Amino acid sequence: MYKKLTIFTLLLLLVAGPAAAELKIAVLDTQRALLESEEAQKLLKQAQSDLQGEQDQLQALQDEIVSLNQKLQTDGEVMSPAEQRKLQKDIEDKQIDLQFLGNKLQKEVNDRRQELLQQMVPKIDVVLKDIIELEGYDLILERGNLRYANSKHDITRRVTEKLNEKQ
Repeated sequence: MYKKLTIFTLLLLLVAGPAAAELKIAVLDTQRALLESEEAQKLLKQAQSDLQGEQDQLQALQDEIVSLNQKLQTDGEVMSPAEQRKLQKDIEDKQIDLQFLGNKLQKEVNDRRQELLQQMVPKIDVVLKDIIELEGYDLILERGNLRYANSKHDITRRVTEKLNEKQ
């Protein structure tokens, strides 16, 4: 969708010729503007502290797997085959648990990030409306959909600053 819009915009600029010179265009990295705002930083820190228990559990499991692997390497020669198989099975079971917990934590992080973005989008819309009225922009393009844009057209920092002011 964005790609088609970008291509359409560029074609419009080429066709419009002299009229295009009068357009005031800006580039915005919406996600960066949101995530760098003070409010988003606070919410991200809160989410990180909320998930600290799961991160600690994941780290403990990783440490346990390393310890069991070391035990298998150092004591493996003196263990009976049954003990070796049991230890190997314990390692495999813990690796499965580690993978499950890692996926669960990653999903939780992604969900929190989505919630944050959804919570901040109405705020950025208000800020953008203010900037558009104040600066008189005709067109604002998303940074991620452009191959190149001169940094003088980038309003991401200004949007972040406005978000911080509105907080």
